[in-house]
Amino acid sequence: MSAIDSAVLPFLNHLLTQETWPRQRLLPFIGQSATIEGGPLRVTITVDQNGLFTVAAPEATPDVTISFASDATFKFLSDPGSAFAAARLTGAANFAEALAFVFRNLRWDYEGDLSSVIGDIPATRLTRFLSAGVDQTRSAIRRLGANLSEYATEDSRLLASSRDITQFCAAVDLLRDDLARFEKRVAKLIT
Repeated sequence: MSAIDSAVLPFLNHLLTQETWPRQRLLPFIGQSATIEGGPLRVTITVDQNGLFTVAAPEATPDVTISFASDATFKFLSDPGSAFAAARLTGAANFAEALAFVFRNLRWDYEGDLSSVIGDIPATRLTRFLSAGVDQTRSAIRRLGANLSEYATEDSRLLASSRDITQFCAAVDLLRDDLARFEKRVAKLIT
């Protein structure tokens, strides 16, 4: 078992055991294997008799392959839904659909896990604090991107703004129409 398998599988199984619906959704696919690949990650897993994942046998041929884009790690951090939407699924349709549904809808109850370690009230407060920090960080990153975009298009003129591009395209269209009218006039003069 590789280091990735030993980190990913216990976490996935922990998420599956937090609620009953994901395991019930996977039970019809006992013994089927799936390969999850993207970036440095390549894991082949099999559904066991409890609806949990185990490491697939080395000779196992995956029934489904889930391929994530190379930027999936960043998408998982910013918008997990978009990472799953961009994933490519190949193989057995029913199993692929079940896996996609389970992975799309799995949620980590990190507050519940924290409360078992530090208690309910501190876990709730820490979760709120961390959530506010994440929201502020995302907001700061969005503002930074908007400021960099404005600087590149308005202040430094490194990039053309969408307004300038629209004006340029309108001028090209006008020039094309004027040229077409000029060609018609020249054609009438010649004939």
